[in-house]
Amino acid sequence: MDLGIRNRKAIVCASSRGLGRACAEALAREGVHVTLNARQSGPLRDAAETIAAEHAVEVKGIPGDIGEEATRQALLDACPEPDILVNNNGGPPPGRFADWDHDAWIGALDANMLAPLAMIRAVLGGMCDRGFGRIVNITSAMVKTPLSPMGLSTGARTGLTSVCKALSRDVAHANVTINNLLPERIDTARQRGMAQVHAKLARISIEEAYDAMKASIAAGRLGRPEEVGDACAFLCSAQSGFISGQNLQLDGASYAGLI
Repeated sequence: MDLGIRNRKAIVCASSRGLGRACAEALAREGVHVTLNARQSGPLRDAAETIAAEHAVEVKGIPGDIGEEATRQALLDACPEPDILVNNNGGPPPGRFADWDHDAWIGALDANMLAPLAMIRAVLGGMCDRGFGRIVNITSAMVKTPLSPMGLSTGARTGLTSVCKALSRDVAHANVTINNLLPERIDTARQRGMAQVHAKLARISIEEAYDAMKASIAAGRLGRPEEVGDACAFLCSAQSGFISGQNLQLDGASYAGLI
């Protein structure tokens, strides 16, 4: 299927690896020019060079923490009129509610709620004026199935989800959509880190931790980053204009709820 977005321009945050990288690659495969971002310049440069070589699109790389205003401004300077915005950032680590002080909560909100909202605020008006916009937030399954060790993540990302649901109704008339991807157990570096934490706490091997993760998924396997990337690309497509304000779960059928 031709997604109808060739020569569109996208900003993809936190995109040198993992889910952000998968989304950037899927968009580039559709002919979208992408502006990437990552904290580390080396991996960012490698990602940009690889994507440009494989897909013959314009690729820019802006180093820095997306939680910093200067980084966000640099992204917007590099791509001042994006048609597509993919918000992504590393999630806060798991922990215990009793250990999270005010600074921990503010850090989570800054990284996983306020930074993406700042990016949305910066691009939304232009998208509406131009009559096309696709915003996709990579959040987490924890938005709909919160677990206490992931409280920092679910708190911040649920706030983002709520604001974006309201905004989606305001801008749908202008062919601007806002949707969320809710990944669960995708085989990325973050998931490997989670496996290490689980192995240490449960006093089991990494292999056993991975087996436990797979067993928790109805599909019996971890998800692949490219599956998330392809879902993102479709939500950014010309054909997806009637889909907005939605939370798409990528979890191998594991969510037990109806809604």
